[in-house]
Amino acid sequence: MAKRDFYEILGVNRDASDEEIKKAYRKLAMKHHPDRNPDNPKAEAQFKEAKEAYEMLSDPQKRAAYDQHGHAGVDPQAQGFGGGAGGFGDAFADIFGDIFGSGGGRSNVYRGADLRYNLEITLEDAARGSETRIRIPTLAECETCNGSGAKKGTQAKTCPTCGGHGQVRLQQGFFSIQQTCPKCHGSGRYIPEPCADCHGSGRVKQHKTLSVKIPAGVDEGDRIRLSGEGEAGVNGGPAGDLYVQIHLKAHTVFQREHDDLHCEVPVSFTTTTLGGEIDVPTLDGTAHLKIPAGTQTGKVFRLRGKGVKGVRSRSHGDLLCHVTVETPVDLTERQKELLREFDEISRGNTGRHHPKAQGWMDKVKDFFSE
Repeated sequence: MAKRDFYEILGVNRDASDEEIKKAYRKLAMKHHPDRNPDNPKAEAQFKEAKEAYEMLSDPQKRAAYDQHGHAGVDPQAQGFGGGAGGFGDAFADIFGDIFGSGGGRSNVYRGADLRYNLEITLEDAARGSETRIRIPTLAECETCNGSGAKKGTQAKTCPTCGGHGQVRLQQGFFSIQQTCPKCHGSGRYIPEPCADCHGSGRVKQHKTLSVKIPAGVDEGDRIRLSGEGEAGVNGGPAGDLYVQIHLKAHTVFQREHDDLHCEVPVSFTTTTLGGEIDVPTLDGTAHLKIPAGTQTGKVFRLRGKGVKGVRSRSHGDLLCHVTVETPVDLTERQKELLREFDEISRGNTGRHHPKAQGWMDKVKDFFSE
């Protein structure tokens, strides 16, 4: 299949300047970059096609050869496989260096770094969902130089040490060693007059305020991804993402376990003995809980559907009420008198009224009699 014309791929005229070619490539790289188009083979192919076109047309020697001989003038097979610093191997490394943010490519298009922000929210906001605003520090594209790093009215130039390849070869006897260019640090270009605001980096430190929508049901450790809100890319590369990590504040009443809620319910000695009904809190108000006569400390009552509906759940979790029998304090003399009377009456039938205590005493007797 015949290759498309490089100028046609970038959408520029054959007499386009280096800056016009660079801007056209940046636009296409941002649009078709694999990080922005996951699982899209067509976009990846278009990105590689634009990358190859820019690589050829941004190099004066390769562009001249292409203008004179077409694709045959820059075909690595026609020039001899593996020859020179601008051969197939370097082009291959360039493409994958741009995709993964490493390598000594000519244009060195880097994706911006991902950022993480720890956001602490209440249990109520996590259960019902909410919206909040956060302020984060980040590296943004310098508006003065549009991310080029060069002073306004100037531009980066081809590195004279490596000829724009980003790599230099050192000959040591029979061995040829290739290493990153010490002058341009692998970028293939240097900036004679850096931008005064970003000092040549193309990015500046800023704080930005973002609105974050918290979906109902988020839990401890969940992450909310804000695409493109991370650090700005380098040389026109796409921005990274911002991950908002959710942390739940400690609640005064409830403890969350996945979609279920747990709470400790103190119940009076009289109610647990005689039975009754009490009100217990839920996230939606109060609910009635029936306490059977003879309820003991540690008994757990489950209220169906009174928990949280998780982000990935189809229904609400449950509320589990853990009963603790509260021993009465600060009794009056009359109350003490009645309790002593109750105790005397109960002693005649300990096994019936206090089965756990009686069972425990039997085990103690068996232990000492062995």
